[in-house]
Amino acid sequence: MDRQKLLLGVAPTRRFVFSAEDAARYKARVEQKLRDWRIEFVGIDPVNPEGMLFERGHATAAVELFKRAGVDAVFCPHVNFGTEEVVAQLARELGKPFLLWGPRDEAPLPDGNRLRDTQCGLFATANVLKKYRVPFSYIVNSRLEDPVFERGLRTFLSAVAAARAFRGARIGQVSTRPPNFYTMIINEQDLLLRWGIEMVPLDLVRLVDGVKKIAAADPRAKKEAEAIGARADRRNVQDDALLRIAALKLFLHDWAEREELTAIAFKCHDDLPDYLGIYPCWVNGELATMNVPVTCETDIHGALTAAMLQAAARWGTPPFFADLTQRHPTNDNAELLWHCGNFPMALAAGEGPRFLGTHFVIPPHRPGTGNFAIKGGEVTIARFDGLDGEYSLMMGQARSTPGPYTLGTYLWVEMNDWPAWEQRIIRGPYVHHVAGIHGSYAPALYEATRYLPGVRPDPVEPTAGQIEAYLRGAGS
Repeated sequence: MDRQKLLLGVAPTRRFVFSAEDAARYKARVEQKLRDWRIEFVGIDPVNPEGMLFERGHATAAVELFKRAGVDAVFCPHVNFGTEEVVAQLARELGKPFLLWGPRDEAPLPDGNRLRDTQCGLFATANVLKKYRVPFSYIVNSRLEDPVFERGLRTFLSAVAAARAFRGARIGQVSTRPPNFYTMIINEQDLLLRWGIEMVPLDLVRLVDGVKKIAAADPRAKKEAEAIGARADRRNVQDDALLRIAALKLFLHDWAEREELTAIAFKCHDDLPDYLGIYPCWVNGELATMNVPVTCETDIHGALTAAMLQAAARWGTPPFFADLTQRHPTNDNAELLWHCGNFPMALAAGEGPRFLGTHFVIPPHRPGTGNFAIKGGEVTIARFDGLDGEYSLMMGQARSTPGPYTLGTYLWVEMNDWPAWEQRIIRGPYVHHVAGIHGSYAPALYEATRYLPGVRPDPVEPTAGQIEAYLRGAGS
């Protein structure tokens, strides 16, 4: 499966008592708008001559069509009042994320007649979907040209991508968790039975052996080492170490492709540096740029979070995996997002030191870490975690802010109320690791949890109320 491809099923609906001609006109307008935005979709024109739902048999035919096409989600524009029981039948039988919207009605005609009464139909459909226990997303009754329509549609598609990245994920697990990292204890059976998430284990013996073979005999290793050396300044990183770093990158990427991995959770210390003489931090960032997020210290839940963020961003930018490390020395609402050297260099800021160096925290300070600040702007921060069978997805947004220089990879970010974030993490079930990505994706993550039963949305900033207002069009 192409993880970046998302196919939308579009199933317009009308009701027999309103204008079929106007419904056809709006159907055409909606589909043209999707084409203009380059959203890949399949309609239901083969179901009946109108390509719309309005009789019960249409739902069964549409379900079969969408299953053959392999749609990832369904958009059901009510091009007039709609036929609620048919729409609900389609949604229940298909079992895909579902989006409701209908165009805002114009004034009644001069003779007093009305063409659609779309809003009324949306109320009816939503009620039947709830009776069927079908989760759905909703764009407020609006015009095609209104900003809230595009906002809602794109948020829905990002939410679908994030939920799909989570469900059925395959997480490559390199070795065990570090012995003293009790924070990384998870319930693998829960992940498997609830959401179909699989662990794909790899022991360090096979990894070390494979990396050594690539470094010794694979011509790709020398080319990759030269490419890394051309992009990055080096400090205390000798040619032989650079070759092993390149070989590790190749080995992990080969493994990820062969096993169709969604992400990787890596035991980055202390065994690997002892056996190979390098840290994998730089390689972790490189793989994230290649659409395989990698988390440190065998953080399975962190890997799932990073995969969701990258999907929510529709693979337009790589995620970064960070420790919540310390508060800003002078800004009470700012925090340091940092890790030993694993942020992608593709995100490096244009100014300040940028180099591939040695681990400055853990002796004997072996090579393999990135050292640079990453670019600023709006970032989304998230963490999936659980305890005693209860799971939640913390999400929020922050913005970069100036801060002191430090070694490793880092970004100082400012929130409106950092103590509220700190309290949320302390009260749990969260740990000190988060995934981050450039852009504003808290609303998409919030919507994604509608399609992840057993995962509670836990927004910090913006709050749930602010996200709901945003999706209704606030700030348009």
